[in-house]
Amino acid sequence: MSNNAPSSLATAVPNVSNYLSCVQVVMVNTTLPANIGSAARAMHTMGLSRLTVVDPKLPIDDTSVSHAAGGSDLLSSAIIAPTLESAIADCQLVFAASSRSRHLPRPVVTPTQAAKIMLDFIDKQSTIDGHDSNTAPNIAILFGREDRGLTNEELAYADYHVQIDANPAYPVLNVASAVQVIASFIYAYAQTHIQADSEVNDIAQVTDNLETTEQGMLNTYMRQQWDEPAITQQQLQLLTERTTALMVQRKLADSENLKSLPSRLSRLGSRIQLDQKEYQLLSALLAKLLKD
Repeated sequence: MSNNAPSSLATAVPNVSNYLSCVQVVMVNTTLPANIGSAARAMHTMGLSRLTVVDPKLPIDDTSVSHAAGGSDLLSSAIIAPTLESAIADCQLVFAASSRSRHLPRPVVTPTQAAKIMLDFIDKQSTIDGHDSNTAPNIAILFGREDRGLTNEELAYADYHVQIDANPAYPVLNVASAVQVIASFIYAYAQTHIQADSEVNDIAQVTDNLETTEQGMLNTYMRQQWDEPAITQQQLQLLTERTTALMVQRKLADSENLKSLPSRLSRLGSRIQLDQKEYQLLSALLAKLLKD
């Protein structure tokens, strides 16, 4: 595992830094190296230390370092990933910063709601079946290109889309500013979470804010109890691919005209929130059906 991986949690998460170490910022296809540095500075200011850059148009350089200021160490430890899939393959929970809704949207949350979901997820995953877990959960926040953000395909990898309240006439932030804003909410909530541990709201308070009875909207739930670790993004994509292959094999789908089928299956899997045992059961079932 790289030095950008979250540290193990042998005991219940004791401080803010342990929470923040589970979160990585993923910048996709950046144009200017200076923006990578500015994002590193924003991260360092808010206690985040794990940076991944996916297929940057230009490499990290002196302008990155000059804009990073005190966060230059993040640049030296940053992971440069060839694809978004490889960058988030071992992540169990993925958020994507997006200023507007896209095709097949995921649940949209505010930075405050995102922070609550993240920390509750870390708490639940750090204690599996009543016992402390030795492996910290891995959470990613995706940030898109300076000029056009994330594509629909990239947004489809996220379990939640994070939207920052802004001037509706121009709700677009510079990528480093977006990192700063979202990171500040995570840091602030982590502090509150630590200081008032006995009074931390149950995740149902978050889902109450997300649920709606409007026609065409789906209620969003966060799994309350875990007895096995959650599956990773890579495993979710494998299930999506195998289910798609089975539907094509059984003539339930046309391989030349899948349309949004893979995205819908991925969103379904994300909403179900499978654990490792459930993944093994479904994998075995799909393997048997594909073989028959």
